[in-house]
Amino acid sequence: MSKAQDISADTAGMSYLDSVPRRVVVTYLPLVIFLFVLLFPFYWMGVTSVKPDNELLSRDGNPFWVIAPTLAHFKKLLFDTAYPEWLWNTILVSVVSTMFSLFASVLAAYAIERLRFQGAKQVGLGIFLAYLVPPSILFIPLAAIVYQLGLFDTRWALILTYPTFLIPFCTWLLMGYFRSIPYELEECALIDGATRWQILVKIVLPLAVPGLISAGIFAFTLSWNEFIYALTFISSSEMKTVPVGVVTELVEGDVYHWGPLMAGALLGSLPVAFIYSFFVEHYVSGMTGSVKE
Repeated sequence: MSKAQDISADTAGMSYLDSVPRRVVVTYLPLVIFLFVLLFPFYWMGVTSVKPDNELLSRDGNPFWVIAPTLAHFKKLLFDTAYPEWLWNTILVSVVSTMFSLFASVLAAYAIERLRFQGAKQVGLGIFLAYLVPPSILFIPLAAIVYQLGLFDTRWALILTYPTFLIPFCTWLLMGYFRSIPYELEECALIDGATRWQILVKIVLPLAVPGLISAGIFAFTLSWNEFIYALTFISSSEMKTVPVGVVTELVEGDVYHWGPLMAGALLGSLPVAFIYSFFVEHYVSGMTGSVKE
């Protein structure tokens, strides 16, 4: 097919969306459905968190709207529970474990993909297989280790155990990103007398910023939403994280405090949503590729 025919085919394809009905069916309607599915949980959490108890328990009225909004649920959550401590624990554990995991993953991914040592492919495969091991199996032996080290019911129990599933994931993600960076850049730097550490810090990492942000966002999200380790290794109320504290402290037997529950879920999901929206451009860049040859 000639170049003129290719241009004609592309023009014909774009002209398919010239008519308004086709644009509505092909573009706008799927976007509206996607936005509805994506944003409805946030809307439901917001509505439930400001709805008074008499409306929550009533069978009458519109369940998707609030007649007399109230902030009593937020007041109970913030002042009658240890939610501020839960939020601080979640932020501290997520940030520290993410930073430590990224540091270790950068070194591991760079060594596997750029140093070309014997057995690098097998090591990469082993890291990928380690990522496939579910945390529901690992928490049993890890619980014995945490107890023997005297870390039970402390933040360090989570900070030191979260990297067991964060490092394999971040390493596997960064390996694919480092692989796309041209080797010629490192070869030129080695000829000029640069060390491997200088190459990593001054050449590879600046080019891999989108990949680092992508790995960091995923690691932070996994740490923020982790439930099994936090439920197993933490028992005191003031040391719990948001996912565990909201579920265990706001449910009394068969009584569910839906207002504070939804308020806690809403406040707990806002930091992650903010991070995603702030780094969305770098995140998409990290998912689509890096430096072109």
